Amino acid sequence: MSDIDKIDRKILAVLQADGRIANVELAEKVGLSPTSIGERLKRLQRDGYIEGYGARLNPQMLGLGLLVFVEVLLDKTTPDVFERFARAVRLAPEVLECHMVAGGFDYLVKARVADMSAYRRFLGESLLALPGVRESRTYAVMEEVKRDAPLPVG
Repeated sequence: MSDIDKIDRKILAVLQADGRIANVELAEKVGLSPTSIGERLKRLQRDGYIEGYGARLNPQMLGLGLLVFVEVLLDKTTPDVFERFARAVRLAPEVLECHMVAGGFDYLVKARVADMSAYRRFLGESLLALPGVRESRTYAVMEEVKRDAPLPVG
């Protein structure tokens, strides 16, 4: 992985705000030629700074209005239990993010479903059925105060 300079950081900041920006416009914003921008973008992608591009979708418009965070405690904390849980949770489409954490529980799961009854089904049929799950605690989001924030690259 290579080091990134101030211009690379500006490119990353602009792309986080508008991933569909044309290379010519991006070049103007950072003060480089379109050719230089193209080369830098290829390097930033190759080196893993840019993982991909996508659209931010409105969850309510898609019938996924309930966001929940779930603390998951496993029955054992052994490498094979961790691996089985991780493999299974990757297959759950409701799960947006899952993080192994240090503290009073093992994983923090971020999931999105239609409503509380859909969450109840997801909890009983999917989450609690995952390998090694001993217990869970759910936190339903009442209001999303800040969402999809850009990374501080500046």
